[in-house]
Amino acid sequence: MEKTARRTGGPRPLPLSVFALAAATFCVVTTEMLPVGLLTSLGDGLRTSDGTTGLTLTLPGLVAALAAPLLPVAVRRADRRTVLCALLAVLAAANALSALAPAFGVLLVARALVGVCIGGVWAIAAGLGARLVRAESAARATAVIFSGIAVASVLGVPAGTLIGGPAGWRWAFAAMALLALAVAALLAVLLPPLPPAGAVRLSEVAGVVRIPAVRAVLLVVAFLITGHFAAYTYVRPALERVPGLGAETVGALLLAYGAAGIAGNFAGGAAAARDPRRALLVISAVLAGAVLLSVPAGGSLPASVALLVVWGLAYGGVSVSAQNWLMAAAPDRREAGSALFAGLFNAAIALGALLGGRAADRYGAAGALWLGGVLALAALGGAIEPVRRLRTQHRSPSGD
Repeated sequence: MEKTARRTGGPRPLPLSVFALAAATFCVVTTEMLPVGLLTSLGDGLRTSDGTTGLTLTLPGLVAALAAPLLPVAVRRADRRTVLCALLAVLAAANALSALAPAFGVLLVARALVGVCIGGVWAIAAGLGARLVRAESAARATAVIFSGIAVASVLGVPAGTLIGGPAGWRWAFAAMALLALAVAALLAVLLPPLPPAGAVRLSEVAGVVRIPAVRAVLLVVAFLITGHFAAYTYVRPALERVPGLGAETVGALLLAYGAAGIAGNFAGGAAAARDPRRALLVISAVLAGAVLLSVPAGGSLPASVALLVVWGLAYGGVSVSAQNWLMAAAPDRREAGSALFAGLFNAAIALGALLGGRAADRYGAAGALWLGGVLALAALGGAIEPVRRLRTQHRSPSGD
């Protein structure tokens, strides 16, 4: 196989089905993040506070946390292509209902449906890369599929802000409904039949947690993602307090954040290929520093912009670094590990948005930033501890 690669000048190109799965993960995560960039206009339109409006991020995260481990078990006999197409069709309907929602309660129902789609697509799509390509390309295919999540996490918010700014928040959800339908059609055309293979059981998901290295990475992810979303859910109100910064500029700044995040995704991936634990340690330190410094920097436009870019750069590397660490910790249980990772990640998003909302309602946007920075610091401690234990084991194999 290596000789073939040398003759052809490099690895084989990936099939279009892999990129269709990346489009699916991009679509669900962009939908999940959409309210962040629309928070102010959503609250104004539906007459809710910033903290209450943050429930549009909390609820789908909670539902996704339950759906990620449960849905693959529920559909274990169904063709994966059929399941994914159905999930994208439901996502389109949920976005359409969001666009037409006459009251906040209706919007929450739509967002609960979004949560089912997020959990299902994350858990099922993550393990399909190895089934679509040859063994030597499996890691690259999986990375491309996960890149849809990484890119959506950093571009979904500015995209929603740019669409919803001039046209209104309802048009942002309408645009996502059309995109979800297009991706569903793409999956139907490009994916081959994918009958279930080695269906995940709840006992297997629970068994992964017993691995010490898995528990370590999950602890870091729990603190880091909770802290990030406690602060980032309220980044728009935080930016709007900067003197001289108009609402029309916020979308451009979030786009700069997104561009930095894409760069961080590739930089984090390269670092994680060498040492995912150390990469996540550095990410935790940089992210915590950027968030905490954003509070005193609120009076300076240049400082706020610089810190927002650094924040995006750090967060862009979180998913790929954590996923690499998790796969290294449980290489023979990748599908169960992916379901567990997706569930925890989305639970942390929900918890972060909820805690940030309480802090924002009581102390303003600065309160959400302080809370997020402190939680990110806790993640830093969790990332340091496994490295310290590893060094101790190397120095004293007997455990003395």
